[in-house]
Amino acid sequence: MDYSKFFSAALNRLHDERRYRVFADLERIAGRFPHAVWHSPKGQRNVVIWCSNDYLGMGQHPKVVGAMVETATRVGTGAGGTRNIAGTHHPLVQLEAELADLHDKEASLLFTSGYVSNQTGIATIAKLIPNCLILSDALNHNSMIEGVRQAGCDRQIFRHSDMAHLEELLIAAGPDRPKLIACESLYSMDGDIAPLASICDLAEKYGAMTYVDEVHAVGMYGPRGGGIAERDGVMHRIDVLEGTLAKAFGCLGGYIAGKADIIDAVRSYAPGFIFTTALPPAICSAATAAIRHLKTSAWERERHQDRAARVKAILNAAGLPVMSSETHIVPLFVGDPENCKKASDILLEEHGIYIQPINYPTVAKGTERLRITPSPYHDDGLIDHLAEALLQVWERLGLPLKRKSLAAE
Repeated sequence: MDYSKFFSAALNRLHDERRYRVFADLERIAGRFPHAVWHSPKGQRNVVIWCSNDYLGMGQHPKVVGAMVETATRVGTGAGGTRNIAGTHHPLVQLEAELADLHDKEASLLFTSGYVSNQTGIATIAKLIPNCLILSDALNHNSMIEGVRQAGCDRQIFRHSDMAHLEELLIAAGPDRPKLIACESLYSMDGDIAPLASICDLAEKYGAMTYVDEVHAVGMYGPRGGGIAERDGVMHRIDVLEGTLAKAFGCLGGYIAGKADIIDAVRSYAPGFIFTTALPPAICSAATAAIRHLKTSAWERERHQDRAARVKAILNAAGLPVMSSETHIVPLFVGDPENCKKASDILLEEHGIYIQPINYPTVAKGTERLRITPSPYHDDGLIDHLAEALLQVWERLGLPLKRKSLAAE
């Protein structure tokens, strides 16, 4: 039997649907972010990255790089295996303590990625609750969806951030049934924020447990970078907070934080933790340095919000179809997968601007977009160049513009 034909057919389907993904070969330069080198088919070219999730540029911060180099030099590279076999190295212990403090929780638990922390965290928690009903927001990330599926218990989907619908489902479940509400605090494709206080109100009223994914908000919001829950003053009302070290903290890894018994139970039962090699010491030290810095430094957050606001203002004034967003995410509507890919390719090849196209299944068909994420290091000149390049691309592809604002006329 020719097994290769199955894989060729699967790839052909992606090409036919204009959903085949190509990854640019990029080399970031520490100290020069968002500038990078693109190893293109025609050779090396300098480009500007406009879609990184290293939102604050902490991946190049001297404290973070220094902590990683010092630890790797002192103790070596790998963790030596799973924590059950090799024990827990000290930089990891320090990092978990730092994360628990960040979220004002009793304990935290590290995973190899934010995806794994959601996938195995949700599934393990729900499995340990007899007859648990999971109530999941319709726009939750794939990692949360997989966690819900792997839990193997009943689940219901409530309309995105629709508190009336969530309350209907809670009432229908009855007061005696255990319930877990799972949502994100900041949804990264549209840039909108969940009504966490209202979700907590409903959870307390109807006896539900809460699980909140803060991956796009930790480090970014709140006086110490604790996320939307800290900013909105509801952190103490949320049972489990999940986050990542790979975005605002510029490193790698995921985690959950909550009461000690919850965290210990997940540590003791979660396959995605038990059978996976621990994060290396150097990564843990670097993440700890990033968290400690952002707990006391507000400059990165303030400058980041200023840059995001300026990008939105400039692109809106130019008449480009910026989708409404109350956060640092700047989605630019295209609405077609082929044009979305073409726009991305032209920006990279002709303007030295890297913005990855966002197509189905990451977003719904017909809502394809370019997702722009400014950083504190995108200066006015780079923003103006971005707007000019986008206008040229929109004209070339015949994409519709909005009416320019009066301020720009």
